[in-house]
Amino acid sequence: MNALSIHNSLTGTKIPFQPLHPGRVGMYVCGMTVYDYCHLGHARVLVAFDVVARYLRHLGYALTYVRNITDIDDKIIRRAAENGEPIGALTERFIQAMEEDAVALGVMPPDQQPRATAHIDDIVAMIATLVDKGYAYVGSTGDVLYDVSRFDGYGKLSGRRPEELLAGARVEVDAGKADPLDFVLWKQAKPDEPAWDSPWGLGRPGWHIECSAMATHCLGAHFDLHGGGMDLQFPHHENEIAQSEAATGEPFVETWMHVGFVQVGEEKMAKSLGNFTTIRAVLARYAGEVLRFFILGSHYRSPLSYSESQLESAREGLGRLYQSLRGLPPSDCIETGAFGTAFTDAMNDDFNTPRAVAALFDMAREINRLRAIDPDRAAALGAGLRALGGVLGLLEMPVEAYLQGQASGSDGLDAAAIEALIQARTAARARKDWAEADRLRDALVQGGVVLEDGAGGTIWRRG
Repeated sequence: MNALSIHNSLTGTKIPFQPLHPGRVGMYVCGMTVYDYCHLGHARVLVAFDVVARYLRHLGYALTYVRNITDIDDKIIRRAAENGEPIGALTERFIQAMEEDAVALGVMPPDQQPRATAHIDDIVAMIATLVDKGYAYVGSTGDVLYDVSRFDGYGKLSGRRPEELLAGARVEVDAGKADPLDFVLWKQAKPDEPAWDSPWGLGRPGWHIECSAMATHCLGAHFDLHGGGMDLQFPHHENEIAQSEAATGEPFVETWMHVGFVQVGEEKMAKSLGNFTTIRAVLARYAGEVLRFFILGSHYRSPLSYSESQLESAREGLGRLYQSLRGLPPSDCIETGAFGTAFTDAMNDDFNTPRAVAALFDMAREINRLRAIDPDRAAALGAGLRALGGVLGLLEMPVEAYLQGQASGSDGLDAAAIEALIQARTAARARKDWAEADRLRDALVQGGVVLEDGAGGTIWRRG
């Protein structure tokens, strides 16, 4: 069995994972800027790193997982002004919405969830260190700026030289900069905006410095894993490296992980492009576990193509896994066998969830084969399937609750109506009124219900 290997965006290679401190892992993930509802790109990041956290703990590591909240930012200030509401009310509302979405997706809360506004002192202290060391300067507009030319390693995460990064880069235009790649650490206060005191006057932090200050506060100057969406690689993560390593004099992060884009057709899903779908819009039509299963069907570094047909396929696939567990007797044994080995090998290969899910389907097929000829072993494998699924945050619902729940969001029949139609159909069959029994079956099928007639009666699930 291979040891865990992780693709490191910093080196572009996949290498065996060795934590800085034996048995302990520190992981920081860039969280949400809370001014709107989370979209599917956010869902992918939430689920991907939830799986990383679950698997590291499954391997026995003592993990400290930190995922921040950006609760002060230009977009937040602008949205609050548009809404005519206090910034605190806006951010609290969308933090609550984000946490509701995470729960629906089966995402466990991080160990620490720092907010930028609670770490102003840490941010100011780090900026002061950068100024003292000559890595930052006060621009002509009064903002404090990071001097990219002073950091020799700038561009090492994105793999490009500073002069190459200028072409099409997402850099802020600011007349006070000495160089276009320089970035803001502290912004001078503007009228009617939140502001905090600092050695450079009233102001607020720039976006990039927030994460450096929170990450080093929670995990120390040098830690194991840092993750986020692919779009954060430059400039956000590049800037985090520059300011953190300049301030502390230590390497910042051992391994960088970046999650691929969600795509609609050939385009990246993004609020700026207006082609995004919110998590809660999908949850109105599909169970959260279906959306999670859909996300895990692609490797976290690969693009994820979003479509209704893909979600339908995910719903059907997850249903097959649950169906394999239906009716199994209780088991005191948990058996995984070769399926468990295949699952672990997949996850050890840079968290390859598509291969891990394939091992679960192989296991489900074996359970179905053994169900009639060796029910005890089928039950033991069923317990094993549950255990492995749980590592991915799947198969954690009671079987009947999933199969008879509203796994897809059609306005289908409710459970009471389904039971009443099944009872009426059973009565029609008893009196040999086959036409009426067929009519009732058709009504159930039209309502998205699959019937299974057996010696013990009729059971049902949503199709």
